[in-house]
Amino acid sequence: MPNLPDVVLWSIPAFVLLTVIELVSYRIHPDEDAAGYEAKDAVTSVGMGLGSLVFDFLWKIPIVAVYTALYELTPLRVPVLWWTIPLMLLVQDFLYYWQHRGHHVIRILWACHVVHHSSRKFNFTTALRQPWTSATSWPFYLPMIALGVHPAAIAFCYSVNLVYQFWIHTERVGKLARPFEYAFNTPSHHRVHHASQGGYLDRNFGGILIVWDRMFGSWVGEGEKPVYGLTKNISTYNPLRVATHEYAAIARDVRRASGWRERAGRVFRGPGWQPAPTPAGATGEAPANAPAGAAPATAPATAEHAA
Repeated sequence: MPNLPDVVLWSIPAFVLLTVIELVSYRIHPDEDAAGYEAKDAVTSVGMGLGSLVFDFLWKIPIVAVYTALYELTPLRVPVLWWTIPLMLLVQDFLYYWQHRGHHVIRILWACHVVHHSSRKFNFTTALRQPWTSATSWPFYLPMIALGVHPAAIAFCYSVNLVYQFWIHTERVGKLARPFEYAFNTPSHHRVHHASQGGYLDRNFGGILIVWDRMFGSWVGEGEKPVYGLTKNISTYNPLRVATHEYAAIARDVRRASGWRERAGRVFRGPGWQPAPTPAGATGEAPANAPAGAAPATAPATAEHAA
């Protein structure tokens, strides 16, 4: 097994330090145009992050078993060397783009990811607001296993990606130098991703690199001030409800569905999907607990309808 460091564990002191600095900066130089901090919201985000550590540990048991089985079956092997690690990071970041995009356009996956978008604030604690059902992410990295990348190397790459994304959850950093903004994910790009306005929905999915969004048509630059959260926000700070509210909404919609086609659509179509209007007239509105960017019934189910 490759001897790779636990980058998340080593980064915790930096997370704490940056959060304290950001919080103090709002105290010293308040910004009325920024979302800033709210005590209940920050506590909920931290609580979601701590809970995700516990649940991620449990989810890793079956995931590691599947990864290990596939790794043993493939004849390919990618050595963990100084020059292969950047290549593995590049491939993992590419697959992360599709994982992230998929978690916005398939409702059952969005039910996991919506947790991260449920805060109406945008600060370093928002980065900690992580889901408790992250087992939905593992299938996206099976190609790396099949190509002979060790499961521990994939975990390392995923952790590096996660750590990188911590610093982009802030309003205290403006736009950076153009070459950096062109290639890398930045606070400016990620503010767009967390915004709930129509023009910003389903944009900027990149993890470390933003070039994937430029290549696949999902990039939008920051213009108007973002409004964070969901298009239909939840009014709770209860971590259990934050973690499960969209699953509950899916269950309600499936229970009310008129047939199997509609039931499948409620689970596997886009978060704002609605069945075709009946002659009696359907409003085309999104479900009562629709996630960010839920589209009306007349809108196509594309990658542009979830925040």
